[in-house]
Amino acid sequence: MKWLGHGLALLAGMIAPLAFAPFHYYPLAIVSLLLLFLAWDGVSAKVAAIRGLLFGIGLFGVGVSWVFVAIHVFGQASMLLAGLLTALFVVILALYTAGLGYVLKRLCHNRHFSLRDYILLLPVGWFAFEWLKAWLFTGFPWLEFGVSQIEGPLSGYIPIIGALGVSWLVALSAALLAYSWQKKQLISLLWVVAIWSGGAGLQTIDWTTDYGEPLQVSIIQGNVPQEIKWNKEQVVKTLSLYQQKTEENWQSDIIVWPENAVTAFYHQVKPFFLDPLTEMAIEHKTTILAGLPIYQAETKQYYNGMVSLGEQLGFYHKRHLVPFGDYIPFEWLRGLIAFFDLPMSSFAKGAEDQGLLTAAGHAVGVSICYEDVFSNEVLSTVPAATILVNATNNAWYGDSFAPHQHLQISQNRALETGRPIIRATTNGISALIDHHGRFISTSPQFELAVLTDEIQAQSGETPYVRWQRWPIFAGMLFMLLLWAYYRRLDHEV
Repeated sequence: MKWLGHGLALLAGMIAPLAFAPFHYYPLAIVSLLLLFLAWDGVSAKVAAIRGLLFGIGLFGVGVSWVFVAIHVFGQASMLLAGLLTALFVVILALYTAGLGYVLKRLCHNRHFSLRDYILLLPVGWFAFEWLKAWLFTGFPWLEFGVSQIEGPLSGYIPIIGALGVSWLVALSAALLAYSWQKKQLISLLWVVAIWSGGAGLQTIDWTTDYGEPLQVSIIQGNVPQEIKWNKEQVVKTLSLYQQKTEENWQSDIIVWPENAVTAFYHQVKPFFLDPLTEMAIEHKTTILAGLPIYQAETKQYYNGMVSLGEQLGFYHKRHLVPFGDYIPFEWLRGLIAFFDLPMSSFAKGAEDQGLLTAAGHAVGVSICYEDVFSNEVLSTVPAATILVNATNNAWYGDSFAPHQHLQISQNRALETGRPIIRATTNGISALIDHHGRFISTSPQFELAVLTDEIQAQSGETPYVRWQRWPIFAGMLFMLLLWAYYRRLDHEV
């Protein structure tokens, strides 16, 4: 029977990624946690830790399997080494769910979960796990269960409590269903229906208002292969490609290039390439937002950056760097394998208090690649920004789940902030997303493409922008204190 529970926990973790893009079976997030909570009920803390570990191995082993592609295909590590590094990464992440299972069972009054454990402790515990995973060791918020709900009724809560808050609602729904299953009490099902119906009702609310006239935007998806992108002989070809596609789209108000579209430093290409392009942009009343590395001679540091070319010149330096991608945490690792010596892997961290870029007269909140995975960092640009831009290089992950999962995360950022997002990628999926988190248009993957459509800038604040995470943190603390209070009463009795 113990092994059956172990298998159930592993299966629960393995089906959870199917709730996310590209599958979009969002109810499976609730089913996954329902099975995990049932696997934890009636067992010791040690067994709960083992099952938490198995759940995490299933969840991350399937959900972030794209790490293997980045290390093996583009990092040039052998299949064995890439497999070992990926397995190590998965196990480290799975230790979070193992620790969660152990702590929850240690806190409980007995081996079996009570009603207060199901509706208070388990959902708060899951919230704490996701928050900790997104913060500790620079953070890894990937596979937040709330993100998977973008197409379901619970998305109505995203502009109020954010995707992380919706993760709590997913866990609460699962806990109520688990309690109903264990105790055969249908009243719990009514609470689930009420939560989901409330979310569906909230979807009809417009939290922000249109700002100015619609803008025509063009995204240039260069599709330059990652294997040759940084080769010296490719630089001129790449510059020619982006110049040609830009000149074909001067009718657009904003033209966006992806992360590091230009594989040379800003100062190197400024005189002969960027300056003439800027003059043409001004002439056509267009703003170009281009991704390229930026070198500062005074500090001898270089940044993963975006530059706005047009009436107003502006720079953005990436603030949240990706370990082993933008920088190597331990420099002594360089030279051990090719993956630890990737091109442009010593970027410096940009300042936290950078001003917003301006494009077509609008304040723009820019994030580069991984940054829009962190909700708080996107929040820091609104309500001042009326448009959001995410420039990314998805070529590292090939034909895997990662580009689809990242795009879904961007949808959540749009809905949280009530802002449209221009998402420019190197090889797809590029997209224009409206302030409801819905696609206006998307590009194909692995093709040279120019995506042109209209977006509508937004002003105002969603409740999540106004209050950020403080209400949900206060709510979690209150529920934890309420659980502790009732647990103490039981002890006194």
